[in-house]
Amino acid sequence: MPPKAPLNPFTFPRPPLLERTPRHLQVKWQDIVIADTKDAFWVLETTHPPTYYLPPSSILAPLAKSSHSSFCEWKGRATYWDIILPRKASSIEDFKDGRGEKIRNRIWSYEDPTDGFRPIKDYVSFYAGPWDCYVDGELVKPQPGDFYGGWVTSEIVGQVKGGPGTWGW
Repeated sequence: MPPKAPLNPFTFPRPPLLERTPRHLQVKWQDIVIADTKDAFWVLETTHPPTYYLPPSSILAPLAKSSHSSFCEWKGRATYWDIILPRKASSIEDFKDGRGEKIRNRIWSYEDPTDGFRPIKDYVSFYAGPWDCYVDGELVKPQPGDFYGGWVTSEIVGQVKGGPGTWGW
């Protein structure tokens, strides 16, 4: 596969751009795939690495709606989801018995997004942890801080929002 072109988040638009991406996205827990798609969207916003939204059909593990919500000036009110991660997983079936550690509010979606973001209605986005997230086979790093949910890959160049001293960007 040829190297990917560098992506500089300082050149991403504001308001953010929503577009389909053919990239292969996976989320894994103990090497078990819990989400897998090549039919996702990404949101590109100034100073942020891409945030990926996966179709509900790509989620292989059960999610439970959380009471937590937040508000995005561009996309609207976010709904958060909990997932129970088994202590030891050997197959996706291990996620369905309800035993393990409940991870709260690390997955979100927009049930009623603003007009410009209607295509991601009910699509879900994962923070890059505590599970492993992959873009085209590359293990991603989480966007710095614990507020934003962007996925940092090797093609991201320059500083991104989220770390110390970047709050006002």
